[in-house]
Amino acid sequence: MLIYHTSDWHLGRMLYGRSLLEDQRYFLEHIFLPQVERERPAAVILAGDIYDRQVAGLEAIRLFDQTLERLMALNCKVLAIAGNHDGAGRIALLKSALRRSGVYLATELEDAFHPVELEQDGQRVQVFLLPYFDPPQAREFFEDPELRGEGPCMERAVEAMAPLFREGAVRILAAHCFAAGASACDSENVMVGGSGQVPPALFDPFDYAALGHLHGPQRAGEKGRYSGSPLKYSISEAGQEKCFLRLEIDGGVQARPVRYAPLRDVRRLSGTFDWLSREAQASGDYVELVLEDPAPVLLAAQRLRPNFPNLLSVVNNWTGADTAGSRAARLKGLGEEDIFASFFKEACGREPDEADRALFRRVLEEARSEG
Repeated sequence: MLIYHTSDWHLGRMLYGRSLLEDQRYFLEHIFLPQVERERPAAVILAGDIYDRQVAGLEAIRLFDQTLERLMALNCKVLAIAGNHDGAGRIALLKSALRRSGVYLATELEDAFHPVELEQDGQRVQVFLLPYFDPPQAREFFEDPELRGEGPCMERAVEAMAPLFREGAVRILAAHCFAAGASACDSENVMVGGSGQVPPALFDPFDYAALGHLHGPQRAGEKGRYSGSPLKYSISEAGQEKCFLRLEIDGGVQARPVRYAPLRDVRRLSGTFDWLSREAQASGDYVELVLEDPAPVLLAAQRLRPNFPNLLSVVNNWTGADTAGSRAARLKGLGEEDIFASFFKEACGREPDEADRALFRRVLEEARSEG
């Protein structure tokens, strides 16, 4: 049996004010769905954060609707859980009706204790769909006011699943959580350290844990795997290679990544302004440019944007912490006019003349008189 594991689509996501819907549509319509059509997996597990906002935009909802329609037409079951970004109550609309059509949406804790059972070619699989939940929800559901922290709450949930395990079936858990020891990215809303983390050993009763929440593909203990987000949602992910996971079920679970080229990549380029403007290859990717010039470059973003139309930001190392620290050490003990002269020379490439100094003295005096 073949199952796909994906997560954190974040439909409707913005990157530095730019909508990524076109990039997300490309991933779904030109990469993911064609792969489903070629291989015909029994199911797709979507481990949370379908949308980027609890009140999703119309275009994001329409894109998910179209994707579900294609998957249903391919007779591929969809096993999706609500993540912390999703409006669980909203995506629960028509949940019961969709279940009869092979779309299983887990939006509340109760859903985790009604596993989806798949059977194909002599293989039997139980998939437990555990949506994102917080400790207050767990305390109310389990009627235990002493439950505190995501770890103990997850442990209680897993203990409640154990009596439902079928002998001889491969057991898969789908969950949206932060496994202790995993690596986070700038694009995630996670609590690093403390009660927000879940011990990976909690996944051990399962043959595989299909995890969502963290955007970098990675392992979480012996049984847990994050598929990661299908696209890069921050500059901190520039070095990642995105994928979804292909689960081969044959008495156990073997996970293999399916990698691909997105419509536009997210990259960080470094170099001098002259090199970036004249020699670097023009690109439509989303890029952050790091200038290595020893002096500031005026209007750098505006002048570089013709070569990089999807420019996200320009960072000038001249203003970096090391440079600032060495400059501060060099200027320590100097008077105000000498500090001005040093800055003027770095910014303008020449020593200030008497007119420049006189203007500085006048502005300084005005500032002092105004308190």
